Amino acid sequence: MTAISPAQLLTQLNWRYATKQFDPARTIDAATWEALEEALILTPSSYGLQPYKFVIVTDPALKAQLKPVSWNQSQLTDASHTVAFVINKAMGRDHIARMIARTSEVRGTPAEKLAPYQVMIEKDLVHGPRSAIIAEWATRQAYIALGNFMTACALVGVDACPLEGIDPPKWDAILGLTDHAVVVACSAGYRAVSDKYATLPKIRLPASELIVRR
Repeated sequence: MTAISPAQLLTQLNWRYATKQFDPARTIDAATWEALEEALILTPSSYGLQPYKFVIVTDPALKAQLKPVSWNQSQLTDASHTVAFVINKAMGRDHIARMIARTSEVRGTPAEKLAPYQVMIEKDLVHGPRSAIIAEWATRQAYIALGNFMTACALVGVDACPLEGIDPPKWDAILGLTDHAVVVACSAGYRAVSDKYATLPKIRLPASELIVRR
């Protein structure tokens, strides 16, 4: 494996910003987008359950429908791609069983050996106290994917902007979601040369106020 250097990492993270204006004439090429989709899939999640899906929006007509229920943000219509991060509203025993079966399939572990692990997960998420806040738990997992996606975008030179200024129930209706619900979105593409925010210095608190060493 060839790792990037610490300097390269920081260069790309300093290069990225929440893009306000995308260049509508530029689209992300297929190979780059395929890698970004794979980065979404490779996101870590609690128990490895992946209680979410990613709805990729590129259709101009669909973008136009979503814009009015997203504070009319131009990122939706101008960016190459927009990802809607949606959680599984029915995340329960069936989903857990599917992931256990997938683990057995990929790793060749007999399903019966995984049974105790499945029981443990169900005890926590289906029968335990967290069952009452399972949507919140799933949302946290989706936000891990959002962060991973934005970092992956930066590393391959793609601009991105997370979008919380949206009306999730209306997105659900427009996207035809029933078993899943939108929690956040992120547009990706390439910055417009006219976006003044691209050259502004980042505002971050000093490390002395954010990093605690023990």
